[in-house]
Amino acid sequence: MGFAHLHVHSHYSLLDSTVKIPKLVTMAAEMGMQSIAVTDHGNLFGAVEFFKAAKKAGVKPLIGCEVLVGSLDPENAAENRLYSLVLIAKDNRGYQTLLRLVSDAWRERFERKDRKPVVTIDSLERGNEGLVALSGGLSGEVPQVLLRGDRERAERVAMRLKTWFSTDAYLEIHPPVLAEHAAVRPLIKELAGATGMSTVVGCDVHYLQAEDAVALRALMCIQMHKSIYGLSESVVDGFRLWSEEELRAEFSEDLDALERTVQIAEECNVEIRLDETFLPQFDIPSGFEDQAGYLRHVTKAGLAERIRVFETMDISVDYPTYEKRLDEELGIIEGMGFPGYFLIVWDFINWGRLNGVPVGPGRGSGAGSLVAYALGITDIDPLQYDLLFERFLNPERVSMPDFDIDFCMNKRERVIQYVTEKYGSENVGQIVTYGSLKAKGVIRDVARVMDLSYSEADRVAKLVPDVLNITLAEALEQEPRLQELREADEQINQLLEIALSLENLYRHTGVHAAGIVIAEKELWNYVPVITGEDEELITQYAKNEVEEAGLVKFDFLGLKTLTVIDEAVRLIREQAGEDSKAFDIARIPMDDSRVFELLQSGNTTGVFQLESSGFKDLMKRLKPDKFEDIIAAVALYRPGPLQSGMVDSFIRRKHGQEAVDYLHPSLEGILSETYGTIIYQEQVMRLASVLAGFSLGQADLLRRAMGKKKAEVMAQQRQVFIEGAVENAVEEETAAHIFDLVQEFASYGFNKSHSAAYGLISYQTAFLKAHYSVAFMAA
Repeated sequence: MGFAHLHVHSHYSLLDSTVKIPKLVTMAAEMGMQSIAVTDHGNLFGAVEFFKAAKKAGVKPLIGCEVLVGSLDPENAAENRLYSLVLIAKDNRGYQTLLRLVSDAWRERFERKDRKPVVTIDSLERGNEGLVALSGGLSGEVPQVLLRGDRERAERVAMRLKTWFSTDAYLEIHPPVLAEHAAVRPLIKELAGATGMSTVVGCDVHYLQAEDAVALRALMCIQMHKSIYGLSESVVDGFRLWSEEELRAEFSEDLDALERTVQIAEECNVEIRLDETFLPQFDIPSGFEDQAGYLRHVTKAGLAERIRVFETMDISVDYPTYEKRLDEELGIIEGMGFPGYFLIVWDFINWGRLNGVPVGPGRGSGAGSLVAYALGITDIDPLQYDLLFERFLNPERVSMPDFDIDFCMNKRERVIQYVTEKYGSENVGQIVTYGSLKAKGVIRDVARVMDLSYSEADRVAKLVPDVLNITLAEALEQEPRLQELREADEQINQLLEIALSLENLYRHTGVHAAGIVIAEKELWNYVPVITGEDEELITQYAKNEVEEAGLVKFDFLGLKTLTVIDEAVRLIREQAGEDSKAFDIARIPMDDSRVFELLQSGNTTGVFQLESSGFKDLMKRLKPDKFEDIIAAVALYRPGPLQSGMVDSFIRRKHGQEAVDYLHPSLEGILSETYGTIIYQEQVMRLASVLAGFSLGQADLLRRAMGKKKAEVMAQQRQVFIEGAVENAVEEETAAHIFDLVQEFASYGFNKSHSAAYGLISYQTAFLKAHYSVAFMAA
């Protein structure tokens, strides 16, 4: 007893299915199905999402794909016609075969005039290990030639499948959704008897429930640019998630074909590896035992150079403190197994700098690493500004480090090209993104296939409020006129009903703006790939899934401001003539009075991050007179702090118009630079460490928990905090009060490492405008 759907399309079969994966696995579980497959058209986009969701729902995931192939009949090999074939991985070997076949189809598509990803006969013959093959729905070659009356050809095709896949090749039969299904079923059964192959039931699912048929019809019309009234309802009716009971009634004479689905499902056992990381190998020079030793060497040399530069600028530093912090960080990096990651990033940034590609000072939590600063990955001194390494890499919560690196917008591609040449063009790729049917867009798309005029579609779409990522359901709640229009006009009601069903389905692929993955071997050994118009490799898994599958993402961001600074420096040096190398943007003084006069005047047009009217007003009110004020302003100028009154309080405290409260005497050193206001996530971490004895790793976990606001977790953390504070001679009532205040501030807390790094670019552009306004504005 039982049944497993082996032929199912999710919305990753772009514009050809309304099935979202979470709802699919939920329905399968509710219907008592132990297993289910997803076999999208020509791709494995949803494999990781499906694998995780099915496991969570207690349903076994079967990983498959409906691929396009040419004729499998040797006598018709030259035929210019494509057919579908359903392939399902039996085991991890089969999953690897599927990755290769699907990836090869995309990589070889440029050899075809139509650019379609087609699995070649040579590819199938060369490697088909670990796969189950189903002859497919009506678009498969077997049913197609049988419907054309060519029984001999159908037999040749079936026998070729049997030769390649042995007992794992099946002839697929379907419920009589269309007349052709009913007509071909007895012919397929007869063919099975003649060839000794087995039949198996498939349903070619494209939607979940009967009421979704209208939405699928509209979706197909969007894809085909047709009117919904020109596509018969019968074309889509029945391609749904049938229940076992319905199928038992329909296939009462073919119960063996029905129950064979369970047998196939039991034999399919794929475990996508989501707990490993596959870093490319970084080759170290001879004379070094391992990557950790080489990392120590280049890091210590880098720190020595940083100290030397400090000395030339008459900046005194406590070298033993730097050396101690460096050793601690290197110990954590080595312990977590990440020396190779740091060396890879250091290598391509170093290449960029040596080859005239401007690199940003860092962004995100990576600026909290002294190792990164010593290597030149970042350009902000973490000790000078009390930036925490544990905010970037927490030894008590193992996760991959993640540097986001800004490059000059015009020269970014040169660094990517360097990486591609160093590691191999087949080992480096970009990351896919998915464009979806959003509220306003889906209204216009559905209106078009319903033959509504542009002005009518525009009238409805414009009633959707201009709120980022607003849903249609939210729009109907927020805009009474939209609901009134729906109630007054049945055609508009139908439009909105269909639009609500299609909203957020994926419609096309794109490319991640910055993400690059680098692998030790060809990418398709780890993830499936597609190809862009320039034949570049793009992973089929999106950002989160590609990292879960073990590949490491490196963000190569293009920042226009770096291009501006680079051009301004070039102009300044040109004007300087013989002293062309005298000006170095990296060595400007950080306490320049003209910079702060410029900022205080609000004359910040062109100054990075500070040029909006709101920021100009903030500068006039704040009157910054030190770099730390810029760091704070970058962190404060966000909706939460602005609406909460934090910004006004900060300004009053800076100018002595409001008393500064440090909450507890032991916290003055942490909160003095922000006048007792908790602005940064790093302050939350320091506070928990000083007051309650948390390690910085534990404090980072507390910071994360405060951001997620889970009541049960916070209650537990509150108790631990209070107990730790009491042990440090803090009164229990005071500790509880401080925790509650910190929890409130934590919802607004910003990453100081990011604010400091980007604040540095703000300062640099302000310096250029204050001292070299002509060159800067020309740039």
